[in-house]
Amino acid sequence: MNKYLDRQSRAALAVFCLIALWDASGLDTALAQLAGSHAGFPLRDSWLLSTVFHDAAKSLAWLGALALAATTVWPWGPFRGLPFARRLQLAAVTIAASGVIALLKSGSHTSCPWDLQEFGGVASQVSHWAGWLRADGGGGHCFPAGHASTGFAFMGGYFALRADKPRRARIWLAASIALGLLLGAAQQLRGAHFMSHTLWTGWICWLFGWATDIFFSRHVAQAQGAR
Repeated sequence: MNKYLDRQSRAALAVFCLIALWDASGLDTALAQLAGSHAGFPLRDSWLLSTVFHDAAKSLAWLGALALAATTVWPWGPFRGLPFARRLQLAAVTIAASGVIALLKSGSHTSCPWDLQEFGGVASQVSHWAGWLRADGGGGHCFPAGHASTGFAFMGGYFALRADKPRRARIWLAASIALGLLLGAAQQLRGAHFMSHTLWTGWICWLFGWATDIFFSRHVAQAQGAR
């Protein structure tokens, strides 16, 4: 367990440092300028980005979360053979991770790029880390990236699967990261988020999945020891 914690701690710290470097680089604005200008973001109301990659993707993700919840009672397909605690972890952590991001967003005054003066809005650009302390004059509630969590929230499933189905766990993790980045990129093209918003959302979801895995792993170990 100590080796596992050390490995996960190093991975989490390394990713934290990489995202912090991106945060400090100023590339958020430069990347946003590729999609928008002082006239705004022309793809903001794009049918593909807003209806398919936002609305439809969110609905499908919630259906997926409900399907995972159903596996706690009726395990099916690839979830057969997983201990009940792991099936519960898979569903509960996915749903809870989305809730954590939503809670953080609800208390943040950080506005979206499309609200900023540089892109035709009224808000001044303030560090998203200061968003819980001061308003920037815009609509706020834009950090972390809620829509990216639609994909990243599923990363917790990696921890639930890795002991019993390691290959499937790696595929699950890769798919969750890819989905989170894809949905985050779609929102960035619309002007709804900066890249750092997406990256920090992924890191928070990973950290939440890892932290809760410690609790579930102890429960599984106790259940196996009692047999």
